[in-house]
Amino acid sequence: MRFSAPEAAFAGLAFTAAVALVVWLESLARRDASLIDRFWPVLIAGAGLVYLVLLPNAPLHEPRGLAMAVLALLWGLRLALYVASRNWGHGEDRRYEAIRARNQPGFGLKSLYLVFGLQAVLAWIVSAPLFVGMAGARPLGWLDIAGGALAAFGIGFEAIADAQMSRFKADPSQRGQVMDRGLWRYSRHPNYFGEACVWWGLWLMALGAAGLGGAWSVVSPLLMTWLLLRVSGVRLLEADIGHRRPAYRDYIARTNAFVPGPVRRPPK
Repeated sequence: MRFSAPEAAFAGLAFTAAVALVVWLESLARRDASLIDRFWPVLIAGAGLVYLVLLPNAPLHEPRGLAMAVLALLWGLRLALYVASRNWGHGEDRRYEAIRARNQPGFGLKSLYLVFGLQAVLAWIVSAPLFVGMAGARPLGWLDIAGGALAAFGIGFEAIADAQMSRFKADPSQRGQVMDRGLWRYSRHPNYFGEACVWWGLWLMALGAAGLGGAWSVVSPLLMTWLLLRVSGVRLLEADIGHRRPAYRDYIARTNAFVPGPVRRPPK
């Protein structure tokens, strides 16, 4: 049974909301609102699968829809497993501890809308290129090739950056040091740069599917880039790191924050 485009869009939102609700209930038992981070990619990729199954122009054999679904699944599964393994056994992330402290008493109930409901809606918005790409009926073209290549590059770039950081943190001799090797030599947040590339690439594929009629889905990469740069990513992580780790100030002086670039000479 195929749904209309509005019905499929609503089903995607219903999926993200249902998963977020289940994770919220588990977070109450564990007293750990940061569980949502492990399911953030599941919300987005899962919404994409909903569109793939329900949209009338997205039969399971249609190449663009399958390609976008595969890219979203590769991105989502890798990121979910990485975040889960990184946070396993560490309790609630300090960012969520701060949110909890600011919203007492009754944070458990408040977190339903402050954290879980909000992220369900944001994930649904981020999934917009998947919706547009799977609803469109245009033949494959150069935008699909360029977008697919950019998204695949982003997945690989992000995975390499995360693997390099994991190895660095696992080495006891590096404790207290600044990671400035590999991709991290050229960007202070190469994983975030890769993440942004994924969503700009998928948006290009959405344009290939629907032309300018799908341009509105640019809200997805714009939102993701804004989150990475100004909200939960670069800005938040570096808010006080220069005070906690003075060596990081030198790293900031010589290394781009986001887009990889040549190493700069520190000012004298």
